[in-house]
Amino acid sequence: MRGLGGIGGFFAHSESFPTAAPSEKTLAAAASKPKDRHHMPVYAFADRTRIIRTTAYTDSESDHLIYGNSNATGTPLRYTNRVRSAAADWSFYPVGTVFRISGLPYLYVVDDYGSALAGNATVDIYEPTKDLMNVWGSRQVEMTVVQWGSFNRSAEILSRRTSYGHCRQMLSNIIRQKPDAGRVAKL
Repeated sequence: MRGLGGIGGFFAHSESFPTAAPSEKTLAAAASKPKDRHHMPVYAFADRTRIIRTTAYTDSESDHLIYGNSNATGTPLRYTNRVRSAAADWSFYPVGTVFRISGLPYLYVVDDYGSALAGNATVDIYEPTKDLMNVWGSRQVEMTVVQWGSFNRSAEILSRRTSYGHCRQMLSNIIRQKPDAGRVAKL
């Protein structure tokens, strides 16, 4: 790993996932942002290029076994040469958000969430095996949002799952930010 100044973290490089170091412009913009609990910059939705904390998950982890190879939208998790699944707090990155990670050729689509992601801007990258999950580990990357997802669709899906605390938290945060999303939620 190679450390870069400005936000107090490391940017990982590996033969399996050769992520690029953030641009000087992105680092400079990040330095002036307030920080979250992971010491990562907090961005406005207008900021499409950002430095984020990422982790990785797989469907063979014990807490994902009951869902099999399905994501939170009920479709199969994606891992192709073009498009891959990602999980996030849908009040930060609503379902359907499409993004790129600097240095990688894939598009990532937020189609999943996880209880550990609620309340923070960390993005969990889907990997099909535990070995690949471990290779990814936790790293800070430069991400560019290609297209924002739908808060309304996020609210609609989450409103059917309010028996789970993390779903209630994400739904509440969405409605606080986008009051109109409360109209489509099945409350």
